[in-house]
Amino acid sequence: MPHTIEQLGPKHLEALKQLLAKDPTHNLYLLGVLEEFGIVCDPERAPFAFHGRFLDGELGAAIFVGGTGGLVIPSAGTLSAITDLARSLAPTVRLKSCIGEKLLVDVLVQHLNGQVKFSKLQRLYSVSADDLGPFTNPLLRVAAEADLERLVPLAAACVKEMHERDPMADDPEGFPVRVKQRVMTKRTYVLEESGQLIFKLDVGSRSQFGAELEGVFTTPASRGKGVATLCLGQISRFLLSSLPRLTVRVDDSNSAFASLARKVGYVGSRAQRFVWGE
Repeated sequence: MPHTIEQLGPKHLEALKQLLAKDPTHNLYLLGVLEEFGIVCDPERAPFAFHGRFLDGELGAAIFVGGTGGLVIPSAGTLSAITDLARSLAPTVRLKSCIGEKLLVDVLVQHLNGQVKFSKLQRLYSVSADDLGPFTNPLLRVAAEADLERLVPLAAACVKEMHERDPMADDPEGFPVRVKQRVMTKRTYVLEESGQLIFKLDVGSRSQFGAELEGVFTTPASRGKGVATLCLGQISRFLLSSLPRLTVRVDDSNSAFASLARKVGYVGSRAQRFVWGE
């Protein structure tokens, strides 16, 4: 029986949950999206859709598409299954950004008309409570609305360093709003020293299966002092008191952060790729 491609709806919810739960570490971001926003978008929110590939009636792979390609995320799956999905979506989706397992992202860029301006290789690191080292900093705290004046420039500096673009130049109105949204939903944590914010990180995606950390950033003047090690250990210990696993993506070029993550207890797995384009 040939495979079929469908946009997923409410009747596919359980099948999508079961598919993603087969490899929760690599599907953690999508599990968070599904738990927070559902399988069908709210008309008042930015549009998105899940698309799935079925074989003999069984869902074997899925792709999340935000808008018409603003953000594309493949589920863990075979190269052939993701290729079939990409070919099916090619007439309607123009990839602008994508994150996921490297081989799968490469296929999506190839078939979804991706005009890549920036690309980086990463590795997905994960940790469970049993693997954590003895690193803590109880001064790490949830960011508050009063921090925004100092936090927005810090968050912008993080994006500049990681993605080589200035979010305040690209989207001077929208970027501060997105920073504020994370603060208001208690997804940003900061460390303050002598009245200055010297460290931040975000909980990018969260579900019953775990959470993915992102935007981990220490100000240049505070590096080399163990700040990030203690703070990553602190947030990991805190979140793993109620979640089974955490993940963080580490740039291949950032050997210092990779060493730090391993020191805290994180273990690397399959290669990842992040792309951003026009």
